[in-house]
Amino acid sequence: MTKPFDLVVHGATGFTGRLVVEYLLRQYPAGSGLRWAMGGRSAEKLAAVRDEVGAPADTPLVVTDTTHPASLQALMDCTRLVLTTVGPYQLYGNEMVAACAASGVDYVDLCGEPAWMRHMIDAHEAAAKASGARIVFSCGFDSIPFDLGVFLLQKEFRHRHAHPASRVRGRVRKMKGTFSGGTAASLKATMAAAATTPGVLDLLKNPFSLTPGFEGPRQPSGNKPMVDEALGEGVWVAPFVMAAINTRNVHRSNFLLQHAYGTDFVYDEMLITGTGEKGEAIANAVAGDKSLGSDTGPKPGEGPSREERENGFYDVLFLGTDEAGNAVRVGVKGDRDPGYGSTSKMITEAAVCLLQDAKDTAGGIWTPAPAMGDALIDRLQAHAGLTFAIEA
Repeated sequence: MTKPFDLVVHGATGFTGRLVVEYLLRQYPAGSGLRWAMGGRSAEKLAAVRDEVGAPADTPLVVTDTTHPASLQALMDCTRLVLTTVGPYQLYGNEMVAACAASGVDYVDLCGEPAWMRHMIDAHEAAAKASGARIVFSCGFDSIPFDLGVFLLQKEFRHRHAHPASRVRGRVRKMKGTFSGGTAASLKATMAAAATTPGVLDLLKNPFSLTPGFEGPRQPSGNKPMVDEALGEGVWVAPFVMAAINTRNVHRSNFLLQHAYGTDFVYDEMLITGTGEKGEAIANAVAGDKSLGSDTGPKPGEGPSREERENGFYDVLFLGTDEAGNAVRVGVKGDRDPGYGSTSKMITEAAVCLLQDAKDTAGGIWTPAPAMGDALIDRLQAHAGLTFAIEA
């Protein structure tokens, strides 16, 4: 039986979900060969958003209520893939992952919640492997640019030196944009879980929390400002707010790639703040910024204006080295603000890549690089405003 849809956007009435729908309208309109639908809990809200974004009146709407098993099963029966922007996933994602894993339906999300992801791996990876469902977490700014940046660097390093780089530094050179209300809500939900649920704090502190059965070498904490001589004399770096999820995903990618980066692989991420006293002052200010976890930040469903999204950008350096002193540099850049404008394009292209380009990827719980690799890099460069460049 052929299902009516390739892709359903679950959460199409939310801020990020609406941006995904707008991108689908531009990039994959009716007649493009991609059959997609808008999903959410309220038919009335879905119809209103459809009209507000200028979607055709016949755009399919699917009422998806994850708290009702019959509604969830109806969703599984009508689509090949669920693209969900409904977080925090630890509050709203359990039933969806379980249903997709059991039903053989592919799944992509924007999750940055490593303890929850580990619980999903433990609970549902066997079912996903059995059903053929490809579950791919973290298909937004966390963690696609970082996961694929390291993937590309290691491929180039092996090409040049016949072995991987044992040490890779991810360094954010420039970034303009805001984090989403969903990111802030996920952080708060994670902190609440860490305070009340045994074992969560241990998972959050462990760089190898997403590699069950494997513990690699000690990793840099990245939680204090410091001078990073690998970047040049006197260059200051500060803690990077997404490092806690990105580093875990990069280690899981290495694990899923049968340790193509080596079992001695060391990776960290930090934000470059400049040189001298000014660089140090900025680094200290960044380290002391707690606004993401405060009550004054954006709420779920809120976000920046179109102008702010289009004026945002990011530029990340990956520096890979080995003990012999060999080095490779890779740059990854995005042309929109990271949390919304770029993320909505990335998750959509990840979904399409999984459906159209990654047909050989088996069922299981994946990270973007081992699931889609070069095909996703090509797609992001062609459509989503990202560039991946080997710089040196």
